[in-house]
Amino acid sequence: MSLFLLKRFLTFAGTLLAASAVIFAVLEILPGNAAQILMGPDASPEAVQALTLKLGLDQPAFTRYGHWLAGLLSGDLGDSYAYSAPVFDLVLERLALTVPLALMAMAITTVLALASGVYAASHHNRIGDVGVMGLAQVGIAIPNFWFAILLILLFSVHLKWFSAGGFPGWSDDPWAALKSLLLPALSLAVVQAAILARITRSAVLEVLREDFVRTARAKGLSRRATLWKHVLRNALIPVITVMGLQFANLLAGTIVVENVFYLPGLGRLIFQSIANRDLIVVRNCVMLLAGMVVLVNFIVDVLYALIDPRVKASDL
Repeated sequence: MSLFLLKRFLTFAGTLLAASAVIFAVLEILPGNAAQILMGPDASPEAVQALTLKLGLDQPAFTRYGHWLAGLLSGDLGDSYAYSAPVFDLVLERLALTVPLALMAMAITTVLALASGVYAASHHNRIGDVGVMGLAQVGIAIPNFWFAILLILLFSVHLKWFSAGGFPGWSDDPWAALKSLLLPALSLAVVQAAILARITRSAVLEVLREDFVRTARAKGLSRRATLWKHVLRNALIPVITVMGLQFANLLAGTIVVENVFYLPGLGRLIFQSIANRDLIVVRNCVMLLAGMVVLVNFIVDVLYALIDPRVKASDL
């Protein structure tokens, strides 16, 4: 197990290093001057040059890349050009909204997908199966931002059960804060749940054809117990793979949904920083999202080994 974890960790570290190089290089080739944008079009060349020196934009790209990597390792992400505040504090403040939103969306996705996927597989080629898969196909076709607008029209404008946007903060009213995230989480979850339900159905159907399922039923185990205790566990490997990728997509997908609901999360911070050409914020936020994706994949690999020891054995 130690060798398995070591190999996965080295892959994790190498992928992060490669991602950092790509992110830095892509942002470096973007047109425009951050100092010019911050100073405005009417700023004098001397003032722009002074700000360029202050921000360190005159240094070679390789030197700035090295400083950025050192800052990532030490936790010093620098200061935002536009906000005049430490990037670490900005990101930490926005993550307090984005991470709970993604976790809530993932919880809704998991419950809906596993329940509907197992139900469809257990009613294969019957009305229940056709109905669930039809709804899943509709869910895949719906863009989450469009579904978010529909939720606002129904629950905020007509029924007035939820606010149309905004976030009151966790410290002021935790229940109101949680309630304000429910519609955004649902709009994020509907597409992911539709995809995961189809994959769950296919995985469960494949396992249902195995001999051990017939043996369990022959021993008197009920159909429900066989499905949830034996079949689902053996069908989890492809499901967990997709769940890991979906959680990473949910973190990145909040950029659009947070703007629809006017939520001050990480996605809205990235959107505003791109508009302000605040590259240091954009670079660190994108790197954070990339790191989360790689970390989720690392956790999925470890879960593989725990669920199915054959995965660990084949990698040694």
